[in-house]
Amino acid sequence: MFDIVLYEPEIPPNTGNAMRLAVNTGTRLHLVKPLGFSIAHKQLARAGMDYRELTQMTLHENWSACEAYFVGRRMFAITTRGSMRHDRVPYAKDDVFIFGPESRGLPPTLIEALPSEQRIRLPMRTTTRSLNLSNTVAVVIYEAWRQLDFVDGA
Repeated sequence: MFDIVLYEPEIPPNTGNAMRLAVNTGTRLHLVKPLGFSIAHKQLARAGMDYRELTQMTLHENWSACEAYFVGRRMFAITTRGSMRHDRVPYAKDDVFIFGPESRGLPPTLIEALPSEQRIRLPMRTTTRSLNLSNTVAVVIYEAWRQLDFVDGA
C-alpha cells in the first residue's frame, strides 16, 4: 500500500491523526527527524489513541536516510507550489507521499528534485495560505485509495 512521509513534523496532534489514518487505510507512516516533539508526547498519544501501537511507523534520522529507503519508488511532494492537482494524477499502490512541516512546508530543494508531475497540490482559494497537515494527508490518501477502489477496505 502507500507510504506517508511527514518531513520534520512539528505538531503532535497532526502526527497522531496521521497515525490513525495510516492504520485505517493500511498505509505505512514515516517520520523524518528532527521532530518538533517527542514521540512520547501526550498530545501525540491522545490524537493517535489506541492506534499508535498498530501503526507501521518508521523513524528516519534525516531526509537523506528517508530518501535512500525509498530508492526506486515513485514519490510525490505535496506542496502549495505543486504543478499537478492531487485528483488528476493516476496513483499506484506503492506510491510515497511526502508532506512538509506545518510552519514552512517542504524545502524547495526537495520539491525541485522531483519531476513536476510529482509535485502535487490540493485546490484552495487564492486568498489563503495552507491547509491543516492532517487534513491534507487524509484528502490525498483517500483520493489515491479511491483510485485503487479502496482495496482491502470494507
